[in-house]
Amino acid sequence: MMIINKLNTIVRNRLTWFEITGVVMRIFSFSMVSWMGPKSPFMFVWIFNTTDALLLTWCALIKKDKAYILLNAFWILVGLVGILRAGGCIK
Repeated sequence: MMIINKLNTIVRNRLTWFEITGVVMRIFSFSMVSWMGPKSPFMFVWIFNTTDALLLTWCALIKKDKAYILLNAFWILVGLVGILRAGGCIK
């Protein structure tokens, strides 16, 4: 629990930086798919996109922003499905 409290403090103190990083990550991953199409590295894109969703959800939780908690939690679920599909675990 102490580790989570320390990490929350770090994120809280640099909240804008973490949010901008998450947004840039999302823009990058969607741009990669748009530019590369079927040649894009889908597993990388899904992992990267899910990571940014985790980061943005964490920021939203700290800010207690219910709308963005819901939106980014949804993207986490979409990302997990994408990872499982890209990995051939589900069709």
